[in-house]
Order: sequence, then C-alpha cells, then structure tokens
Amino acid sequence: MDYFAQQLINGIALGSIYGLIAIGYTMVYGIVGMINFAHGDIFMIGGFIALISFLVLVSIGLTAVPVILLLVLVVSMAVTALYGWTVERIAYRPLRHSFRLAPMLSAIGMSFVLSNYAQVSQGARIKSVAPIITGGYTLSEHDGFAVQVSNIQIFIVASTVALLLVFSWLVARTRLGRDMRACEQDQTMAALLGVDVDRTISMTFVIGAALAAVAGLMYLLYYGVVDFFMGFVAGIKAFTAAVLGGIGSLPGAMLGGLAIGLIETFWGGYFSSEYKDVAAFSILIIVLIFMPTGLLGRPEIEKV
Repeated sequence: MDYFAQQLINGIALGSIYGLIAIGYTMVYGIVGMINFAHGDIFMIGGFIALISFLVLVSIGLTAVPVILLLVLVVSMAVTALYGWTVERIAYRPLRHSFRLAPMLSAIGMSFVLSNYAQVSQGARIKSVAPIITGGYTLSEHDGFAVQVSNIQIFIVASTVALLLVFSWLVARTRLGRDMRACEQDQTMAALLGVDVDRTISMTFVIGAALAAVAGLMYLLYYGVVDFFMGFVAGIKAFTAAVLGGIGSLPGAMLGGLAIGLIETFWGGYFSSEYKDVAAFSILIIVLIFMPTGLLGRPEIEKV
C-alpha cells in the first residue's frame, strides 16, 4: 500500500505537467479546429528559456530562491508567449482559410524548425541544472519503505491547480473568454457581432504558449534536465491527454494529463517501464472505443 501511495504521488506530479501542455492543445483546437503540432516544441523552448534565465540570474548574484523562481517564471512565460504568437502568425494565419491539411502541415514544419533551432543554438547535448527546490515530507514509513512527497511535487501540483482555476475563470468570466467561446461556436458570426477574431486566436496561442512555458519550468525543476528533443515526446503525450480527456475541454485536458501520468507511473512501477507508452496508448484506444469524445468531451453538433 505504501508503494502504491508513492506511485500515486509521482503520477499526479507527472500528470500535472502533461495537463498544462494539453490545455494549450485543447484551447487551440476548440477555437481554430486544428491541432498545433508545434506546441510540444513550444514547451521545449519554454524549458530552455527557463534554464537560461536561471543561469543568468545566478551569474549576476541573485541567491533568493523565491525571487529567482518568480523572475524565471515571468521571463519564460513572456518570451515563450512571443514564440507562440509567432507560430500563429507564420504557420496558421496565412493558411486559415486554406484546405484543412495546410495549417497542420505548416505546424509540423514549424515543429521541425523549432527543434532544429534549439539544437543549433543550444547544442544537442542534454543540459542539466542542480536541484533548485529541495526537501520534502515523509508521510509514512513501514518496513524500511518511506512514502515521501517532495517540495517540488507540492509546488507542481499547487501551481497547476491555481493555473487551471485562473484560466477556467478567464474563459468563463472575462471578455476575452466570451470572445473565445464565440469564435469556437462560429467565427463568421462572431466577427459580424464585433469580435476581433484574429486577435482572439492570437491570444489563444499566446495563453497556450505561456502555459507550456510553465510546464517547461516545472519539467526543468522536476527532472533537472532539458534537451532539444523533449518537446516531441512530451507533445505527443500531452496531445494524447487532450484527446483522452475530451479535446476542447479544459478540465478534460487536465484530467487526461493526470490519467496519462498515472498510467505511466503505475505501469513503470509495477511492470516494465519500457512499455509504459504502449500501456498509455492502449488505454487511450480502449476509452475512445466506448467514449469517442473522450472522458469529458461533448459530441460535436453539425451546423446546418
């Protein structure tokens, strides 16, 4: 039971990271109706920016960890949001009224551009950093096995819950959120009613990229490493989480992220870690067979 509890804690922390990335996928799909396949690489860029910001702040003499984390978070969110805005302007806006595969192919091309850009500018080797948030708590201990929750796991889960609440409120209660929901229903009618569709879509990409930057920072803090290829793997898993939870639903994206994180962790803990990805995708297929719209997805109503 103690081992189960430990894997549960680890799975929730990992799933929270996947959930933050998945929210970016589901927000873009909900409005534009397209999958932003460059989003995983935006997450990777956010991790690199967080690492560079941390090294710069330490080099100028800052030692207060809360101040460093706050500055790194602000800088990484701002710069990564700019990358997200650029992806929308280059890969999506010119092709928005083209055939449906064109923006998808453009986004895949942008994914390769970003990953190779990171490889050329930062090198192909894994970049590591010393643990920034250390310590934790022992919840229980029996027969020499201790159930522990680290401070970084607490930070990840608390930050994820806070961000989910903030952005759920933003979508449900603010003018921007109403514009997003209007564009999701019908972009043409929204434009006729005075909604700036181009601005709304750009802001959706910006918000999704900012959340991916937070996920990149959490990944760096949790694992202590970043590399140019991590965006592909995390992006595929986050996309899987968005589909599993019900793409288009913010709570569904987070639920799907938690599900993928828990499946990977428990499978790796009780069986073989080599097949944890196979287990995650197998469960995705089984869920979609019986629930085609995902766990919290809504059936799409065709407009006539």
